[in-house]
Amino acid sequence: MTDAASPQPADAPDAEVIALAGRLFDAARTGDTATLAAALAAGAPADLTNDRGDTLLMLAAYHGHAPAVEALLAGGADPDRANDRGQTPLAGAVFKGAEEVVEALLAGGADPAAGTPSALDTARMFGKDALAARFEAR
Repeated sequence: MTDAASPQPADAPDAEVIALAGRLFDAARTGDTATLAAALAAGAPADLTNDRGDTLLMLAAYHGHAPAVEALLAGGADPDRANDRGQTPLAGAVFKGAEEVVEALLAGGADPAAGTPSALDTARMFGKDALAARFEAR
């Protein structure tokens, strides 16, 4: 007789860890700053990524949540970490027109020239001339 519950390989993801990561990605999308800050304080990686390479910061930025962006940056998130398509949180915020997020990312050290297309290229592409000029002046 064999045991139906065989041990998982050492590298198999734990269901609880996957569920926690899912909750963190949801918190980033919805701007749940308190949950993100608590998770970072408890040791969650600031640059946790999903299957597309989107970090918590990318999701918070893209969905327009400046306070969550600030909390993630304060927790050590890399403002220039690109996803699997080469997009950065700043380029995503420019694309979405999330001005408060753009400000938070710039204050957190984001580079307007990072990524493909960069935030500068994105601003030019969408006719955001004042923002493009600001980026060029940096």
